[in-house]
Amino acid sequence: MYILIHEQEKLTKLTNLQELELFSKDKIIIEAAGGMVLNKQEELLMMKRKGKWDMPKGKLDEGETIEECAIREVMEETGLSPLYSVRKLQTTYHTYPYKGKTALKPSHWFLMRYEGIQEPIPQTEEDITEIRWVNKETARELLQNAFPSIKEMVEGYFLDA
Repeated sequence: MYILIHEQEKLTKLTNLQELELFSKDKIIIEAAGGMVLNKQEELLMMKRKGKWDMPKGKLDEGETIEECAIREVMEETGLSPLYSVRKLQTTYHTYPYKGKTALKPSHWFLMRYEGIQEPIPQTEEDITEIRWVNKETARELLQNAFPSIKEMVEGYFLDA
């Protein structure tokens, strides 16, 4: 087992939970959850946020479970409903500057299905400018301009599937 942490300038590889706990000590922890959403055509939902390709995710609200957060965030950011959570995939980690400190964001990912026909609607308040259903070939192209943790997820669970 290993844990990859995508930092601003580097990739840190930890080998156990004790190392993660030590790495986290001086960080602000911001729990998040999101979805790797597939439609009936086995296309992946990808969205452009702040100029990079991403997948829907967001911060955990008080009192909700990680899975509830993932479904809520996907619905809010895409307008798609209903969504069906299939299973938990993995947790990715990345750091970023936050209020003069460093935040560590564990993002808990779930595989989801969308069986409807409505087109996704970007949540512009979250700087989402475009949402697309993509096949594997297009996903490979979009990953050239994606966040590292998104590359990790798409390569591991969509392209290699």
